[in-house]
Formats: sequence, structure tokens, C-alpha cells
Amino acid sequence: MQGAWSPRDQVQSPGRMSALGRSSVILLTYVLAAIELTCLFMQFSVLPYLSRKLGLDSIAFGYLQTTFGVLQLLGGPVFGRFADQRGARAALTLSFLAALALYLLLAAASSPALPGVYLLFASRLPGALMHTLPAAQMVITDLSAPEERPAALGRLGLCFGVGVILGSLLGGTLVSAYGIQCPAILAALATLLGAVLSFTCIPASTKGTKTDTQTPPPGGPQASVFDLKAIASLLRLPDVPRIFLVKVASNFPTGLFSVMFSIISMEFFQLEAAQAGYLMSFFGLLQMVTQGLVIGQLSSRFSEEVLLRASVLGFIAVGLAMAWMSSVFHFCLLVPGLVFSLCTLNVVTDSMLTKAVSTSDTGAMLGLCASVQPLLRTLGPTVGGFLYRSFGVPIFGHVQVAINVLVLLVLWRKPMPQRKDKVR
Repeated sequence: MQGAWSPRDQVQSPGRMSALGRSSVILLTYVLAAIELTCLFMQFSVLPYLSRKLGLDSIAFGYLQTTFGVLQLLGGPVFGRFADQRGARAALTLSFLAALALYLLLAAASSPALPGVYLLFASRLPGALMHTLPAAQMVITDLSAPEERPAALGRLGLCFGVGVILGSLLGGTLVSAYGIQCPAILAALATLLGAVLSFTCIPASTKGTKTDTQTPPPGGPQASVFDLKAIASLLRLPDVPRIFLVKVASNFPTGLFSVMFSIISMEFFQLEAAQAGYLMSFFGLLQMVTQGLVIGQLSSRFSEEVLLRASVLGFIAVGLAMAWMSSVFHFCLLVPGLVFSLCTLNVVTDSMLTKAVSTSDTGAMLGLCASVQPLLRTLGPTVGGFLYRSFGVPIFGHVQVAINVLVLLVLWRKPMPQRKDKVR
């Protein structure tokens, strides 16, 4: 394998990988992603209790969640372009500093002496710059060989699983033992550590010197981070629109179900809070195993086109089962198929999309990919709530089947291109 890496290592400028070797940078990036995701899920476990303590009703809590989703949706592509222009070190440091601000505001909101509701809504504002996962994906994409990229990106699932399990466990335990403010303070300290590690150990850029096309020529116009036309132009590159549309369309039904899951778990499954937490931990564990172990093995044996079709077929099978689901036991039986399809779809489409653009644009493209989930979180409460109240839980299975059958027909009619990588 060492020979396959020599060309990429040779294009690195002398000072760029001096602090840590390539393997160490990738490992540290996984650690930083795990820290951020753990803190994020700690926040998710605290937020409902803090909102209730401050007297917010379900509508106000929905506004709070929507605000965070919209800010992440708007900030994702701009942050990705910032990462391309300013480098991995600046991107990861900025993301952790934004997270630090969020958790400090969250801790302040839980203080009786301060205007908690205003601070709680203000704590959503730094979410526009909290994009550690896309920044980590950019680093791994830049430092991974094209044929190993799906497996390398899939290992971030281990970080996600650690975040779901450890964050949910720590959040609930600390709230019960020490109060609502404790998880926010611990998250602030952890993100401060992440900012220090990012600034001191991550190289300024993980891109080869031949691809540093973002620097304008002397006397030329300075490229803007907020150049929306440049960001949108990525979606007009060959094959990108189809791949991106497949990603959004196949994610849409599962996104609707995920947004409504807390309501479904209470009303349809009739689960207590602790039982719902165990179910989420089961979901996180499956995602950790699937992305961290299964996808890496499959990507070495099958092409991305085959894996993409398999994920869509999995969604169709899960949708059929979901339409007939009547208990939490039935849901537990279909969760492995749902997790496999969801993880495979996201990893494979991320890999395809980063291969479809030049290395100098991988951050912006991953920022666009990261905006898919905030988009679903923004539209999900309205669309999902209407479908659930009007037709019940089976409608999510019907929507899953209908959309993914159309996606499968598109994939069979015109297969996705098999790319090695763009010229670097």
C-alpha cells in the first residue's frame, strides 16, 4: 500500500504535514469528530429538559429546532468553501470555537439569574458555523486514495456511534446527578480541547500544492467565501445533479420518520423516555458497526454503483415492512436494514460527489452534502407532522417505497459513472 501513497505524499508542501504524519492526522481527525458528536448528543439530551424548565411549549421548542436547522442549512455550503480556501486547521478550529460559544450560551441559559429564553435562542446562532463532521470528511477525502475513500469515510460512523451512545449516556446521567448546567459546561471544556488540538496539530492544508487553485493571481480579484454562484456551480458539473438528487430523494422519507420519531415512540410505540433512549443507543451501535466495519469490507469487493443500488433496494424492503409495522419489536427487526441502507447511501454518494469535483472543491461539495440533513430537519416537522396526523405511521413506509422505486428506475436506466478521481 505504501507505493500507492507516494504520489499523494510527494505533492504535499514541506511544511504542511510536518507536525503529524498522514496516518496520525487521519486518526486525530476521527478523534476530533468523536468529541464534537459526543458533545452534540449531550446537548440534544439536555435541550428538552432545559426548554421545559424555561417554560417553552412544544411549538416554541419546534421553533428552536427549526432555527438550528435553518442556520446549519445556510452555513454548510459557505463553511465548506471556507474550508477549501483557508484549510483544514482554520475550518476545524472555527467549528470548535463556534461549538464552544453555543455550549457557553447554553450553560448561561440554565442560570436563574439570566434571561434564559433569550440565551437559549441565542445559543442556536453559532450553529451556522458548527460543521466539524464535513470538515473531518474533507480531511479524510483529501488524504485518502480514491479506491479507499468509501471505507475511510465509513469509519466516521464509528465516531457517530460513539457520539450517540456516549453523548446520550453522559447527558442523561449528568443531568440527573448534577443538574442541567453540568453537561453544557463539560461540552464547553471538551470543545475547547478540540479547538486547541485542531489549531496545534492539524496541518494548515491537507490539499496538494498543485490544487491550491483558490489563491487568486497577484492583482486579481479575491475569491469570496460567500460566492454563492461558485458554490452553486458545483451542482452543474457532469453527473453531480443526478448523484445529489439521488442522495436527497432517498434520504427524504427516512428523514421525515426520524424527525417524527420522538412523537412516534411516545404515541405509537408507547415507550418511556428511558426505553426510547435504549432504542436510540441500539440504533447508534448498529450505525457504528455498519459504517465502521461493514461498508469498508463491502467497498473493497463491490463497486459504488452496486452498493448504491443495494442501499435503494434496502430502503424499498424496509418501506414495505414499515407499512405493516405494528409494534416496537417489528421496528427493531427492520432497524438493521434501515441503518445499512442509510449508511451505505450517504457514504457512497459522498464518495461519488467528492470524486466528481476537483480536490480544491471537496470542502464546498461536502458542505453541500452536509446541508441535506438540516434541510430535512427544517421541512420534516411540517411535512412529517401532517402525514403522521392524517395517515398514521404506515404512510412513512408507503412514501419510502414510492420514492425509492423511482430512484431505482433512474439508476437502472442510466448507471452512475465509475470515477477514479479528478486530476489533482
